[in-house]
This record gives sequence, C-alpha cells and structure tokens, in this order.
Amino acid sequence: MNKKPELIISSLDADRLYELMESLPAGSFAGEKELEAELGRATIVEPKDMPSTVVTMNSTVNFIVESTQEEFTKTLVYPKNADANDDKISILAPVGSALLGLSQGDEIEWPKPNGGVIKVKIKAVTYQPERVGELHR
Repeated sequence: MNKKPELIISSLDADRLYELMESLPAGSFAGEKELEAELGRATIVEPKDMPSTVVTMNSTVNFIVESTQEEFTKTLVYPKNADANDDKISILAPVGSALLGLSQGDEIEWPKPNGGVIKVKIKAVTYQPERVGELHR
C-alpha cells in the first residue's frame, strides 16, 4: 500500500482553488474529485509559514526521472495562465493537482503521452512565490 505524502498548502492557494472549483460546472475537468480530496487532506498554513521546499501555485519545479536521471522543469499554474508552452502545467490537470503541496524529495507517477507512467522525483522547487513574498499573483 502506498502511503500518500504529507501535503502543505497556503491559505491563499486553498481559497483561490476553492473559488476556481466553485466557478466551474460540476464535472468539467478530469481531476475534480482528486483536487478536492487533496485540498481536504492538506495542512493549510499562512503564506508566511510556507516551507520553501513545498510546491505552491506558480512554483517552478525541477524534476528528475528515476529510470533515466533525465531532468525537466515545469511551473504549476492556474488554467488562465496555461498555454501550449510545455513548461507549464495547469492545476486542473490530474498531474497538476497531484503536485500541489508536495515537497522536495517527494515522488510522483507522471503520465506519459503514449500511455503508462514514469516515476519522477521533485529535485528542487527553484521558484516559490511565498519564498520571495509575491502573494498577489
């Protein structure tokens, strides 16, 4: 049995995500129930108390693929900021909602474009808005 890692989410992110989910029609995105469950089990902290190694909204994260040691970087964004740029991932994507609140060193299964999954590890949170005091994003 896989134990889910501890999640830490800022109160600002939680409020904004609940507002976002309430604004969307029920069942309008694939990971809706999962995002709601993740928010429900997370420890909510004030932005000033957010550990600097936790993935928050608009954080840029460096990952490493365990099987190949290949590295890649993604930024977790709100849907309005998602675009065709492969460097961004929407919080409404299942892997996006799974990333929120994880910490450096945590592992996640990442879906591959042609099916299947790869195991990746969060190597570093290279940018986190809370760490630099950018709360009005």
